[in-house]
Amino acid sequence: MLGPSPWARYRAPVFLSIVILLAAGASAGFLGGLLGIAGGLLVVAALTLALPALGIPSVQVMHVSVATAMAANVLTLLSAATAHTRRRGVLWPTWRWLAAGLVFGGFAGAHLAQLLSAQTLRWVIALFCAFMAWRMAFGGKPAADLSGPERVPRTPWLLPAGTAIGAFSAVLGIGGGSMTVPLLVALGVKPVKAVSTSAVCGFTIAVSTVLSYALTVHGPRQALPWGSVGYLYLPAAAAVAIGSMSLAPVGARVAHRISGAALARVFAVFLLVVGALIAAGK
Repeated sequence: MLGPSPWARYRAPVFLSIVILLAAGASAGFLGGLLGIAGGLLVVAALTLALPALGIPSVQVMHVSVATAMAANVLTLLSAATAHTRRRGVLWPTWRWLAAGLVFGGFAGAHLAQLLSAQTLRWVIALFCAFMAWRMAFGGKPAADLSGPERVPRTPWLLPAGTAIGAFSAVLGIGGGSMTVPLLVALGVKPVKAVSTSAVCGFTIAVSTVLSYALTVHGPRQALPWGSVGYLYLPAAAAVAIGSMSLAPVGARVAHRISGAALARVFAVFLLVVGALIAAGK
């Protein structure tokens, strides 16, 4: 009697991996629309579980996970940014001050990711997330929600801030919303406008970072399966993106229907979760 075919042996792990990626993408898409972030940490975690069954060598799983999460972020945040743009929530003058720094930081951070230890960055970002969560939840009066003229930051300090956000985002595989939103809120931007602008900023970071990972001079140490470009594994990125684009507009609609104070509290909780995930990483 014939034994099971190779496909029968691997069919269940591959199917489970696809389900994990679709579910992670859907969750990330909702977060992208609601909070202006791409759920990058969630996607990275899902990819580390799914990629071994899809043929990625174990020594390359983490680098490929980060790069592929950023590739999925491109479509995730494009969907979220488009939804927010249609609702006229994006502060384009502020984005223009941030954009050059975001591009440079994203491109440089992706190259540095394979040369630098993530241990120091992990604790710096974890503590930063905890501090900004406290600030957004308890840090004084909600000046951004008071009636008055719209605050549209145009300070030159946004350029180095964008560089730092882009670099950290590239290393961690996230869209940068966990840093961009608190920064804009601290500068007096209403939370819903900060979320909308963050979605466009995240898209900017994702594009520059993906190009850097695809054109990397620090190529993979082992050959990757068909569908890989540099450290990007495009089939997995496509699965995440399909799930994410389905729920990003839903998240954007929810963001525009709840109060600024409620949105700030939601984001504070998200920041605490992000900090805990980073701190618990190995």
